[in-house]
Amino acid sequence: MMQRRPWLAVDGLVVRSDGTVVLVRRGKPPFEGLWALPGGFVEYGERVEEAVVREVREETGLATEVAALIGVYSDPSRDPRWHVVSVAFLLKEVGGALHADTDAAAVAAFPLDRIPYPLAFDHDKILEDGLRVLSRLGGPRKLYG
Repeated sequence: MMQRRPWLAVDGLVVRSDGTVVLVRRGKPPFEGLWALPGGFVEYGERVEEAVVREVREETGLATEVAALIGVYSDPSRDPRWHVVSVAFLLKEVGGALHADTDAAAVAAFPLDRIPYPLAFDHDKILEDGLRVLSRLGGPRKLYG
């Protein structure tokens, strides 16, 4: 008998030193064509912190490090495919070059007043929560200071 279990994923909010937010345009369903935070599924034996850094590098070309935990998002309807639980992190860019890769159709850094809402999945909420975390940390200047 097959057991039904949630899938574990990660999402990364990369806020660059200029205050822009890195998003990827989804190249595959679900939400194909919509912008989203970079992220993906955790591999067996991998820590969630390692997974988010790997996924962001694979999708955006950027090297990052975890700055803070944003939260855990577990609404069973957040992903139309399966019950996916995502651990979301605020990330600091530490290298690399911004370019679309893997299943991302495009990647771009958006000023906060130009975010292409709605974002895929529940990423509007994750972005909102992440910006609150960033504010508590003192903003991008403090993050990169």
